[in-house]
Amino acid sequence: MKEYKPINVLYFILLTLFLLLPVVYFAPKDGYSIFGIRISFLSWDNLLNPIVQERKNLAFLEDINIGDIDDSDFETSKASDTNNLGIPSKRVVLAVKSHTKIHMNTESRNQLHLFFEALKNVSIKKRKINICHYGDSQIEGDRMTAFMRQRLQTQFGGAGPGLIPAINVYSTISFRHEYSSNFKRKIIFGKEKLHSNKYGAMLSAAVFDIDSTKADMGLPTEATIKIKPSRLAYSRCKAYNHLSVYYNSCESRCDIEVYNENELIAKDSLISDGQAHVFKTKFSVTPSELNIVFKSTQSPIINGISLEGDIGVQMSNIAMRGSSGTSFGAVDFNSMFYMHNELNTRLIILQFGGNSIPHFKDSSDVRNYAYRFQKQIKYIQSSAPDAAIIVIGPSDMSQYTEGIFSSYEFIPYCIQEMKRQSLNAGASYWDLYNAMGGANSMFAWVENKLAGKDYVHFTTKGASTASQLFYDALISAYKEWEEKEKITKLN
Repeated sequence: MKEYKPINVLYFILLTLFLLLPVVYFAPKDGYSIFGIRISFLSWDNLLNPIVQERKNLAFLEDINIGDIDDSDFETSKASDTNNLGIPSKRVVLAVKSHTKIHMNTESRNQLHLFFEALKNVSIKKRKINICHYGDSQIEGDRMTAFMRQRLQTQFGGAGPGLIPAINVYSTISFRHEYSSNFKRKIIFGKEKLHSNKYGAMLSAAVFDIDSTKADMGLPTEATIKIKPSRLAYSRCKAYNHLSVYYNSCESRCDIEVYNENELIAKDSLISDGQAHVFKTKFSVTPSELNIVFKSTQSPIINGISLEGDIGVQMSNIAMRGSSGTSFGAVDFNSMFYMHNELNTRLIILQFGGNSIPHFKDSSDVRNYAYRFQKQIKYIQSSAPDAAIIVIGPSDMSQYTEGIFSSYEFIPYCIQEMKRQSLNAGASYWDLYNAMGGANSMFAWVENKLAGKDYVHFTTKGASTASQLFYDALISAYKEWEEKEKITKLN
């Protein structure tokens, strides 16, 4: 074997560097694409002047007290006979210091003020209002919604988790869920779709497979959904005494039985005219395990299940992993309108943008996305005409380039366009990106264990922190409206 002298190794290294020098010097910013593989080099400027990782100062988060949430024992076993399960713990809504604000124009401010009025009177008039929190994987598992729900229900009243999907595929802290193997999930933003697009307000639904052998004998197929409170859930989420099952496309007899474990609570049959309907029942105690049994020779479409108290705020978490928020317009209008009307939806939160950020190639991609998103807002407004809409834009997201973690290039422009189009559509806008600290803040959030190592998603503590930031902005706007209302009445 030939032996190489140290001088030969040195010559080889110098020759390699000499050959690579023009490749690096003239390399485009985004690198070379070779057979579909992206190859990037450290830029010449960064080679001579290495970039230092920016570490944002998150001292402003010290004022965000996520520990001060009322999770005291709430009546979870005995439901009231006088229609008051959900009475607020505090009659006075406390003012908060907010580091951020909700951006509004005249139209969106008027809509939000109508929501505030409904929110203020909900426990006084012993009514229920619904808030739908739609979003991508940043909110899945009820991570952000659960915190806000407990805050709002404590202040304004309410109990229960609100809408939950017939088939829940995300791990969640708020309830435990099982379903029989013959149930199949259908989603507007995935591969398994409904031909009718009758997904309702959750943009997902479930149907159960029919046993052909039983059907040939004229016997029904049985399908079951089981739900029980989670010991990890916030106190008010664990309590509920109302069950609503939303469905449509019931074309033949379908019996429904509701049990608390093995004890029968209610027995009935669904309306078989093919239209959108809701089956409702009430029970005297929060079931330790709620069993919902369907029996039919033809499956209806199950659009969702709502678990609620008697009065107050119901806040529904509707997570759509991988979605950019541009699928609403494809949902059958009547199925969505019916559910929002029955739920009395008065606020819709749309938290999207993150799934599109990595795919933007230029500014026109951003503008096209924001324009399509505005069209979705318009469609949602038509299907929930009594609801105000708040758009929560994308959080900071980091990618590893040239030795450091830095924000995606088009986040600021995406926020600018989403805000502009949201306001144009009559929606309000809250800027999560700048609430976190702006450009390159995600690295600091990861260092402080507020976000995961993917530099995209919040940890449980981070989700609570982000939720508190939004809640503070919402309550700050509410208190400002409330003070103006008092002055107007005095005058």
